[in-house]
Amino acid sequence: MAAVRRTLRVTGFVQGVGFRPFVYRLATRHLLGGWVLNDLRGVTLCLEGPSGAADAFQDDLYAQLPGLARIDSCDVVAEEPLREWSGVFAIRQSRADGGSGGLVTPDTFVCPDCVAELTDPRDRRHRYPLINCTNCGPRYSIIKGLPYDRPLTTMADFVMCPACQKEYDSAADRRFHAQPNACWSCGPRVRLLSADGTDTGDAEPARTAARMLREGRILAVKALGGYQLMADPYHPVAVRELRSRKERSAKPFALLAADSATVARHAHLDAEETRLLESPARPIVLLRARPDGGLSPDVAPGSATLGFMLPTTPLQHLLLADTSGVLIATSGNAPDEPMARTEEEALAALRGMADAFLVHDRTVHTRVDDSIARVVRHADGPAPVLLRRARGYVPDPLPTPFAIPPVLAVGAELKNTACLGAGSALHVGQHIGDLKSPGNQRFFADTVSHLRGLFDVTPRYVAHDLHPDFHSTRYARSCTDMEPVAVQHHHAHMASCMADNGLNRPVLGVIFDGTGYGTDGTIWGGEFLVGDYRGFERAGHLARFRLPGGDKAVREPARVAISLLTQHFGQEAKSLPLPLLEHRDPFEIDVLMKMTERGVNAPLTSSMGRLFDGYSALLGVCEEAGYEGQAAIELEQLIAWDHTPATPWPLRLNDEDGRLVVDHGPWLESLLTGLAERRGSTELSRAFHESIVHAVVEVCVRLSRTHGVPDVVLSGGVFLNQHLLTRAEQELTAAGLRVHTHRRIPPNDGGICVGQAMVAAARAVARDATN
Repeated sequence: MAAVRRTLRVTGFVQGVGFRPFVYRLATRHLLGGWVLNDLRGVTLCLEGPSGAADAFQDDLYAQLPGLARIDSCDVVAEEPLREWSGVFAIRQSRADGGSGGLVTPDTFVCPDCVAELTDPRDRRHRYPLINCTNCGPRYSIIKGLPYDRPLTTMADFVMCPACQKEYDSAADRRFHAQPNACWSCGPRVRLLSADGTDTGDAEPARTAARMLREGRILAVKALGGYQLMADPYHPVAVRELRSRKERSAKPFALLAADSATVARHAHLDAEETRLLESPARPIVLLRARPDGGLSPDVAPGSATLGFMLPTTPLQHLLLADTSGVLIATSGNAPDEPMARTEEEALAALRGMADAFLVHDRTVHTRVDDSIARVVRHADGPAPVLLRRARGYVPDPLPTPFAIPPVLAVGAELKNTACLGAGSALHVGQHIGDLKSPGNQRFFADTVSHLRGLFDVTPRYVAHDLHPDFHSTRYARSCTDMEPVAVQHHHAHMASCMADNGLNRPVLGVIFDGTGYGTDGTIWGGEFLVGDYRGFERAGHLARFRLPGGDKAVREPARVAISLLTQHFGQEAKSLPLPLLEHRDPFEIDVLMKMTERGVNAPLTSSMGRLFDGYSALLGVCEEAGYEGQAAIELEQLIAWDHTPATPWPLRLNDEDGRLVVDHGPWLESLLTGLAERRGSTELSRAFHESIVHAVVEVCVRLSRTHGVPDVVLSGGVFLNQHLLTRAEQELTAAGLRVHTHRRIPPNDGGICVGQAMVAAARAVARDATN
């Protein structure tokens, strides 16, 4: 059989996943000579040997990939075979060339093989709390640059002992070229610090930490991407104390459980949710709570939903094994600040919150919080939807529907993420949070810098929100080496959902959220758009109402309720027999009504999110919010997990300057009638949701006929409401429209940067085409 020589350039998840050792073993098995190495683009390998063996190698390359590996492209170049070849295959030194565009693998959970060693008293890594191998462990959080080799990670300072080096060098070993490889002898160490930061010198810090958790203490524990605050969720005093110290009055805490069987004792869990929970990303999965799970009610007060995740680190496995198998694991951060990344940050930010600190000296280079996801019952079946994209998913690139020029998108002010795009990929950074604090502003700048350095992209454009006072907007305008492109908030939402679904044609965008700066200077949030990446028309919206006190109305939904009553009933609203009015100070009510009538410190809005807040307060569900979205979340939870249709309230659509405007006045009248008839809040919540669905369908059907556009995208934070999303999709599909929803990109502001990047890119491409 004729000899051949082929060079293969492979891109995808091929660094940090055992790909080179896999190629080495595969080539050796097929008796091929050659070499393989990492470069800045991915992996390059050269094969030489019989053509049949080379063909079989290429087939097996795809069929037998390691669990964490993914091939996105494989370019094969045929070359003249060498006259003499050794038949020996080698892993060569990585090269800092070969182009750019190499991918970085997300951090991943500790694999079953490592867990087995962790729990085996006979193994030399028994209870080593930082155990890892080629198939698992830290990646993105420890990488400083490409190619992915130990010197470019935070493990560079740890020299492998002879035993670890032997594993690293042996092609037959699971740790062959495992860059974070370490053990008790040579690797990072875990230490237990007291509340004031003093090293306790404890010989078994993980066991002692577990005992403290059982006793009701609160601990700061270093995870993959930063610190978490942990407590026993069965210990009422500990849970209440954690709420007090973290200044978190009502928002549910995330829970860490040993396995899916443990989760199933506390929450309903179906096959799709189990797959999501056990997936390599190990996100927090939102699940329907069981009322008899035994957790302290303060874990998720008033919530029908619990957020569970499975362990990602060996240290978490050890703590769970020595406690009840379930722990609270919430982000370790001061209010409005980023999660602590270093020991110094943890001691400064969490002093007074934690009774002790369980730390280690493997540095987190890039902080990455936990991802959040849920399973949504779509018309075509259940599917995971990301609500927060971070650990386990970042920095997996997202494909673009067309080739784009180099662009940086700096995201929204709230739930910020940033992304860097070029060619056919968008590299979306991890969840950062709200850009109101100096700490998160530094985190944002560091993330942008890290993305640019890691993926070697020099942006020509920087896309930002229209709002002039956002930190992200000011940052974009300070980037003098890039051309700024302002993108309207809801247009970015629409474009993000289009990109999530690979669409590159005109769509109808139903964009419902809390706040977005409109082109007319008012606050939008209940929008019906028609357009594409390049531009849009505001074809419809929710009727506007006022927010007395501006941002204060976001924190106090009762203000929105009083504004709605005032707008519809005028001064007669004071005499309505509503508990909302009866237990409030008449002077306060009078002031809020005057602010609404006169428009004093009461900006106009078309926000669907704020309408949810107002109706939540009118129903007595939530008059003052302890966290963002609480009023709307609790209104939905009255009917959560039950998507039974109901009769909607009357719909009135008005024409204003050629736009369809949804008048919510008839809904308010119907709500008050229902309250007077003593109908339950659950029934009225269902009617309110169904009325919005009815309005969405009616407006979309009309706009589809007018504009000849059959595709509808649903985006914005309001569509985190599972009932609204499911029912709208059902009814729009029944009306003959093609419905597209988010899957890989969050529908809330965490996905805004993707839409910004696509809008800026499309405008640049269109402009270049006309020049």
